[in-house]
Amino acid sequence: MLAIRSVTKRFDDGTLAVEEVSAEIKSGEFVALLGPSGCGKSTLLRLLAGLTAPSDGEIVWDAGARPGLGDIGFVFQDATLMPWADAAENVYLPLRLMGQRRAEAKARIDAALAQVGLAEFAESRPKALSGGMKMRVSIARALVSDPGLLLMDEPFAALDEFTRHRLQGDLHRLWRQSGKTVVFVTHSIYEAAFLASRVLVMSPRPGRIAADIAAKIGDGPERRDSAAYLALVGEITQALRGVMAL
Repeated sequence: MLAIRSVTKRFDDGTLAVEEVSAEIKSGEFVALLGPSGCGKSTLLRLLAGLTAPSDGEIVWDAGARPGLGDIGFVFQDATLMPWADAAENVYLPLRLMGQRRAEAKARIDAALAQVGLAEFAESRPKALSGGMKMRVSIARALVSDPGLLLMDEPFAALDEFTRHRLQGDLHRLWRQSGKTVVFVTHSIYEAAFLASRVLVMSPRPGRIAADIAAKIGDGPERRDSAAYLALVGEITQALRGVMAL
């Protein structure tokens, strides 16, 4: 889908966030970006989204040009919902920005809410939803335009462990069913190992790709209990130890 070629990002205050980052992301992959705080994971995600530009290097898209409006979905750490609007209206926002009328968008809004298990909560406002449900609305909003690339910046970090586990399972099933390309930022070794088909381990700032680990642990409900999963957790842990020793 895209190639990151020797990308460096230095901010105006002189902070060097990422340096000489190179990686390829294939269509249909679930790539986890894992590394210590401040290593540039979120910066790299924002570069992919086009929210900021590289100071050096380039991001080359397979189609030859950056995807257009609606082709990239972004899920932030916080659900960032409009508190005065119900779930359906929050999900409608990207389509409204694309100029689609509400009546024309209804089927897509309903389908996106159904994808995340919230079909019955279309008229509920954020104050009536739990933290996990708010994040589901945020994911539905990112999916409603049917993007080819879904970028997720630690979307489950603020949730309790039970909700986090449930949403991880839901997200993994959604990815398998949709075939979308996902780039997912996380601080959790266990989350990266469970979700991703590939884990990119980043070094402390300035962030670089220190390890590229393929995750092949099967897709059944027993993923977390499998020997392959535990071995993958161990491999990622070793990679992080090597990075932190640098």
